[in-house]
Amino acid sequence: MTNPILSNWTTQYEIAPFTDISDDDFSPALDKAMNAHNAQIDAIAANPEVPTFANTVEALEAAGEQLDKVLSVFFTVAGADSNPKREELQREFSPKLSAHFSGISSNKALFKRVADLWTRRDDLNLSEEQARVLMLTHRGFVRAGAALEGDADARMQEIKSRLASLGTSFTQNLLADERDWFMDLTEEDLQGLPEFVVDAARAAGQEKDAEGPVVTLSRSLIVPFLQFSPRRDLREKAYRAWAARGANGGETDNRDIAAEILVLRKERANLLGYDTFADYKLETEMARTPDRVRDLLMQVWEPAKSRADADAEILTQMMQEDGINGPLEAWDWRYYAEKRRKAEHDLDEAALKPYLQLDRMIEASFACANRLFGLEFKPLDVPLYHPDCRAWDVTRDGQHIAVFIGDYFARGSKRSGAWCSAMRAQAKFPIVQAPVVINVCNFAKGEPALLSYDDARTLFHEFGHTLHQMLSDVTYESISGTSVARDFVELPSQLYEHWLEVPEVLAEFATHAETGEPMPQEMLQKVLNAANFDQGFQTVEYVASALVDLAFHDGEAPADPMARQAEVLAELGMPRAIGMRHATPHFAHVFAGDGYSSGYYSYMWSEVMDADAFAAFEEAGGAFDPERAKALEDNILSTGGSREAEDLYLAFRGRLPGVDALLKGRGLIAA
Repeated sequence: MTNPILSNWTTQYEIAPFTDISDDDFSPALDKAMNAHNAQIDAIAANPEVPTFANTVEALEAAGEQLDKVLSVFFTVAGADSNPKREELQREFSPKLSAHFSGISSNKALFKRVADLWTRRDDLNLSEEQARVLMLTHRGFVRAGAALEGDADARMQEIKSRLASLGTSFTQNLLADERDWFMDLTEEDLQGLPEFVVDAARAAGQEKDAEGPVVTLSRSLIVPFLQFSPRRDLREKAYRAWAARGANGGETDNRDIAAEILVLRKERANLLGYDTFADYKLETEMARTPDRVRDLLMQVWEPAKSRADADAEILTQMMQEDGINGPLEAWDWRYYAEKRRKAEHDLDEAALKPYLQLDRMIEASFACANRLFGLEFKPLDVPLYHPDCRAWDVTRDGQHIAVFIGDYFARGSKRSGAWCSAMRAQAKFPIVQAPVVINVCNFAKGEPALLSYDDARTLFHEFGHTLHQMLSDVTYESISGTSVARDFVELPSQLYEHWLEVPEVLAEFATHAETGEPMPQEMLQKVLNAANFDQGFQTVEYVASALVDLAFHDGEAPADPMARQAEVLAELGMPRAIGMRHATPHFAHVFAGDGYSSGYYSYMWSEVMDADAFAAFEEAGGAFDPERAKALEDNILSTGGSREAEDLYLAFRGRLPGVDALLKGRGLIAA
């Protein structure tokens, strides 16, 4: 019987046949797919013909189609709908996959063919895109250790395998801590909480099979609880549990894992001839060097900390007026900041939230994409991996462009955060394939589901990544969509957030859940006026995390990462009542894999550009200026990694921005 993962998918648009696939199918499918991929690689490496772009680089691009299918399905469900079997499979697959891809990158005969092409590149008559793919292929082999020999080569394979296993363990430990902890609430404990928080707590209690409402460690529930609960003792208990994820001792403690990861990364970089892991990692990014990253972060840190310190004094006074002496603590900030926002801007999130219905915000994100890029979205009735998921057929001028899948609600089987991934990337070689893109979020369920303003911004952010995937128009999958420099990949996503704040968008789509009435003009103006409220806090918690990440990787690996974290924060003068957005034991961006290691700064690097890029629209005909929209698609959204990120931005804007655009955008300096 054919394994359903490896069969020809006859579903509409060849979407994965999720309902036909069982967890028992994954392991045999992976083994078969890896064997098929190895056979393809061996054939390329052993080809007796003189290396050509077609028989080597294009052959590599075409290889592994079965493995792509297996991994796209497995990692989708493992991240968004895990269970004990899938967690076990992740632990099993991690070293297998590491060994598999390490075997390819260390294949000397294969690398010899790629290196031969690289030395003859000027004589190959390649297109600009082909030349780029050859460069990236050769660079990828070298950076993976293909040129290493003997003991160094063997040690590199050991390091990669161990890092893969450690990253999986880190992720699963964090998921376990987030899944297992919850705090029971009595009816008395609910007093003072807005109805939407009470509803979310009751829904969470049902999911946990608790006897009543609970607070979980899902951001969509714990943050509003910290904002609105007048019970300081409960806020402290919840915050301490949230901050302690991955650092509770026992089997799910991530501190030793983080330490080992840092040591192995440093050794890996040294084997490749780099002084530090940050030197290695940043070489291929827009930033290029740790010093340039640190310079950007410190330019933002100083004004952000000044704002946060001034805000802390105001919040402390408010707390003392409530009869609470002593210093402002991390579990107090959000509560008093919310009271201050209501007082200064007359903006009450509990009154605002009914105007931010999930379904209407999805419509808003689609409508903006329609006005900017001509995309249309029609619901698709196809089986998906969870009942919460929904899908749309994306078209332009009647032509199918992509499939978009949305998985929006928090649940215990889903890892925290929000992300976008392509289950199938756009490409024209070896066959033309339209992308299948998924957004995964962790919003609180409700009838109807209501979002905070931050939630709505997250929805637009992830959909910006989706547009980068869906509008990609390149030949080779390896440079498709979001396959760009890490500090450039957040530009489309952060740029798209700006359309949420366009007054005409909110006026049309921010409608009341019960009455259907549009958001009153007065409230709309308050929302826009308060857009930069509490930016000192938000910027400090982010930049602190980015600076700790950089410190971990720019120098000797710390024997005790927690001590190094404390040292960095002390040097910065970290405000007492602000915690890092991601403390080391739950810093999945950095420790779940290499993606954002030495790279958490990239959100801010991209923000320097996104503030400037949206200004280009405002300077032209407004947020929906057609010429700017076409320039954005032609030079950034459609081009993937076909050119250097800096060149793509220059083609769109004509210049590179300075940090002032970001500081003005966050309201940290006068506009």
